Amino acid sequence: MTNKKRPKILLVPYPAQGHVTPIINLASVLARQSFKPVIVTTEFIHRSISHQIGSGTEISLIGIPDEIEEGSPRDFFAVERAMENIMPKYLEKLVEKSRKEEEDGGGVIACFVVDLLASWAIKVGCQCGIPVAGFWPAMVETYHLIKAIPDMIRTGFISNTGIPQCQGPMFAKSEEPSLSSEDLPWLIGTSAERQSRFNFWTRTLDRSRSLEWLLVTSYPDNYCDKTKQLKLINTNDVCDDYPQILPAGFTHDDHRSRNVSFLEEDHSCLDWLDKQKDGSVLYISFGSWVSPIEETKVKRLALALEALTQPFIWVLGANWRNGLPAGYIEKVSQFGQIVSWAPQLKVLQHKAVRYYLTHCGWNSTLEAIQCQKRMLCYPLAGDQFLNCKYVVQVWRVGIRLNGFEYQDLETGIQKLMKEETMDKRLVEMKERMMGKEARFRMMNNVATFTNSILKNL
Repeated sequence: MTNKKRPKILLVPYPAQGHVTPIINLASVLARQSFKPVIVTTEFIHRSISHQIGSGTEISLIGIPDEIEEGSPRDFFAVERAMENIMPKYLEKLVEKSRKEEEDGGGVIACFVVDLLASWAIKVGCQCGIPVAGFWPAMVETYHLIKAIPDMIRTGFISNTGIPQCQGPMFAKSEEPSLSSEDLPWLIGTSAERQSRFNFWTRTLDRSRSLEWLLVTSYPDNYCDKTKQLKLINTNDVCDDYPQILPAGFTHDDHRSRNVSFLEEDHSCLDWLDKQKDGSVLYISFGSWVSPIEETKVKRLALALEALTQPFIWVLGANWRNGLPAGYIEKVSQFGQIVSWAPQLKVLQHKAVRYYLTHCGWNSTLEAIQCQKRMLCYPLAGDQFLNCKYVVQVWRVGIRLNGFEYQDLETGIQKLMKEETMDKRLVEMKERMMGKEARFRMMNNVATFTNSILKNL
């Protein structure tokens, strides 16, 4: 079957680095299942990564306008407004154009695969009469946490506007990590911002109810069926009208997977790593989505690293360096490197790197486990708090860092050094998540999904 006649799957990610990368890897897998994957993202992102996908690949990348003015912040709220008010009309036009191409022998649009955080595209797919599957580029337990919102409201844990009404543990299963109201992903920022985030999640949940399938980037053993889902204390079982969950975590062990970066990577840090002792370096990165930590915390961490003379690579964008002491980069240059953006997977794979100070984003967590790096965890937003709980309490492959004072960092590193069995647990987790059996089961899940789509053509 030629690419021209292959049925198309339109994949719509949320426009952020941690969402685009896994959907590109999913597209690569779908290309081996007799489909022509077409990734639809913003023109801003398209300009950043289209050259990295390359011509002649089995994946197409199409950019649509978000109408966010050049130079304006592309934060959560600006992106949300664009997704709800601007991008749908352009996706509808794209579908119309594709259908005209079908008349000339082009492939039919068989399905949308939509990142749940881009739930606006679910609505477009349904309006256009196209089947829609969901995509969840995070740990499946985070999805179950969001899915529990109606139960939280019904039992009085939160108000109907998402405000916590009580303290203490939220879920009943003893083998799950202890969760409290502080771990809810919408409780960030001002009261108005929290309300907006809560509305975003409830809207996402409502739209996802219509989906038959949900592909998640968790591994099969981490899949929670109805008897293992996060269950609120004192709740009654209700009818579950949500999509069927298919674990389909695509790892970087697959040579076909692609690492794309919105930002220019500084590869000089790899040359610096070549000169360091094995297992001596702390890698620090808090992601690329927002300003990671405020100026006071930047200063505290900088001073702690200097006092410890701990070899480190710190990913810190030029716009976020105001908290650094004067002359700091030159002062620590003998044992530390600060870069605007790093080729993260290559850094984590390097034998000189031993520890990873991370915000616990899901992709970063998976890469740390893949590369067998012990984690110092400092979650900042969203699903990172729940990911951190699993890293620290359940899998026990990292510890929580409470602050950036000298004593915090020194104690944290010492605890990681003394953990004699952590390396063994990292090996076990990698096999469980990314071993041959897990990969076989995940590919079977993808085949189950694609076969169901092909039958309906």
